Amino acid sequence: MIRIREAIVVEGRYDKAALANVADTVIVDTAGFGVFSDKEKLALLRRLAAARGLVVLTDSDGGGFLIRSFLKSAIDPRLVKHAYIPDVSGKERRKKSPSREGKLGVEGMSPQVLEQALRRAGVTVEGEEDKNTAPPMTKAELYALGLTGRPDSAKRRSAVKRALDLPEKLTANGLLDVLNVLTTREELERIISSERDLPQ
Repeated sequence: MIRIREAIVVEGRYDKAALANVADTVIVDTAGFGVFSDKEKLALLRRLAAARGLVVLTDSDGGGFLIRSFLKSAIDPRLVKHAYIPDVSGKERRKKSPSREGKLGVEGMSPQVLEQALRRAGVTVEGEEDKNTAPPMTKAELYALGLTGRPDSAKRRSAVKRALDLPEKLTANGLLDVLNVLTTREELERIISSERDLPQ
């Protein structure tokens, strides 16, 4: 278990229970889409974000990205980090059938995958110092690498997401946020150049 500074927001109580075995911190669930109309919960999330920082960890399906998008627009983005679980087909043990998109959610991920997702989001782990001192990559750099603004950019982004085990629904802006935490310019260039099916 890791002790982290930031509070974490997840979709539901089962996600919260799964994460409680991984991270020692405040974990709040949105009650699914309930957060859209729950002004008190949204106010709490804003306060937590201002006091400690906030990590958003939702499922990789359409509903998860809708909740993530809502929170992204409702809370100061400078106070929020985004953690992503990989696209994994399957169903959770407690459910009779898979989700509409057939993907495992946060509750279906192993503790190791959840910890990796948090670390990749750049959480502040107590007792560990921040090693990333390089300035963040910019949208202009993504363009220069062919990840935006080109006819084959979507294909290139998909290849990078697959290589880094990120959800396919991750937007270009979301990918930039993740890349700034997850990798370096050199590693990203190496990933792009190693993808054989991409034009160089």
